[in-house]
Amino acid sequence: MLTILFVAMAGLLIGSFLNVVIYRLPRGETVVFGRSYCPGCRRVLAWYDLIPLVSYIILRGRCRYCGGRISPRYPLVELTTGAVFAALFYRLGPGWVLVKYLFLACFLIAASFIDLEHYLIPDRLIFAGLLVGGGFLLSNREITIGSGFLGALSAAGLLWLLALASRGNVGGGDIKLAAVVGLFMGWPWGLGAVLGGLFLAGAAGAFLLALRVKGRKDPLPLAPFLSAGALVAFFWGPQILAWYAGLLGVG
Repeated sequence: MLTILFVAMAGLLIGSFLNVVIYRLPRGETVVFGRSYCPGCRRVLAWYDLIPLVSYIILRGRCRYCGGRISPRYPLVELTTGAVFAALFYRLGPGWVLVKYLFLACFLIAASFIDLEHYLIPDRLIFAGLLVGGGFLLSNREITIGSGFLGALSAAGLLWLLALASRGNVGGGDIKLAAVVGLFMGWPWGLGAVLGGLFLAGAAGAFLLALRVKGRKDPLPLAPFLSAGALVAFFWGPQILAWYAGLLGVG
């Protein structure tokens, strides 16, 4: 239990860094150098203003210097990262496979929140995902190289076909994101992640249409749903597949 708590706290710290990535990457800023600052007054923040969750609560969601509102996205990203880190450690235990999926989780969280805010997924983020995913595929034989490439091809190919059928309603960034997911998860779980994400996106879209929050032509960021589909496929994929096979009377 103490180890899981430690991993969750590490996730909170990583989530704080992901907030930097989410804010700076779409704006073309460096994510490696430069101290954190308030987006409103541009004042450089002290270390005690950057303690994950704690600083947000103490400051009541306001900048210490200008009083500007701090986006709730910051604690949400930190909490999400901490929770996912703890869940992955509980499922996998220590090892390189855990490191692989922790990186995938970070990649998906960053892509999801950037897409929610900007309706895009930066190519620099995609390149990092493909580079690290390829490295794990070559060095960590959790899945075969063939499985990784087939997972990437099938996941990206499905979205590419959907983009053609929908005449551009699926963006190129979503197709590249699917390729990264497939590269990490392999066959058939990469494809399963995309199918699950599309199902979740369809359900959410119908719900928002029913509430008249969005119209039929309004864009819907797909990255959060693909990310959720990846998590569902990772944690419950075999059970869902067995349940579906039972419905069909297979096996």
